[in-house]
Amino acid sequence: MKCPECGGEHIRKNGHRQHKQNYLCVGCGRQFLTEYEPKGYSEDVKRLCLKMDGNGMGVRGISRVTDIAHTTILNWIEQLGELLPESYDPKQHPQVGELDELETFVGKRQNKLWIWTAVDHFAPEILGWVVGDPSAVTFRPLWDAISVWQCYFWVSDGNPVYPGFVPDGDQIVSKTYMIRVEGENTRLRHYLARLHRKTLCDSKSVEMLKHSLQLLIHYLKFGDVPVPA
Repeated sequence: MKCPECGGEHIRKNGHRQHKQNYLCVGCGRQFLTEYEPKGYSEDVKRLCLKMDGNGMGVRGISRVTDIAHTTILNWIEQLGELLPESYDPKQHPQVGELDELETFVGKRQNKLWIWTAVDHFAPEILGWVVGDPSAVTFRPLWDAISVWQCYFWVSDGNPVYPGFVPDGDQIVSKTYMIRVEGENTRLRHYLARLHRKTLCDSKSVEMLKHSLQLLIHYLKFGDVPVPA
């Protein structure tokens, strides 16, 4: 056995590190192992953690189960969120759209935010969303993206913001016909721990909430998640 630093052969055992025998070079004082674990985590481990996040587990809960630092898991969610699109174009433009808002918070319950969502009345999955306050300023980017569908009707809960965008006569105010969008919002609450109604999990920033939503919507649409490098 030779020292990887100086090549010296005067080596002695010096306790254990990483549950492996540690060695000390008497000549230069370098400590080393004969074998090292590869750095980083495998794609399978990353994918498992991201899927756990998309199945209702909080980040700290994932950390406790996997022994991976919660900050590392948050970094993976952030990296993936920066790569994923915020929405996906529908295979065909909906004839009837549904609009709704889901209330949540960031940091503490007093810091309320709204997730505005849009869906096709006749098909599953969320097609567009934005996060912000309950004002028209927040809703406008979503409307700009979905108005190109030119739906015959838009079904909503009567939020006073919508009449400023939906043409006269094109809005149906009825909770009865909002089954699709309310079902999709319920799925968001069910599958994302930070959106549960009674939970200790919460988002510390708007950006992390957005990244988590992007990851979940992708996972629900494709049944799998890409893995950040």
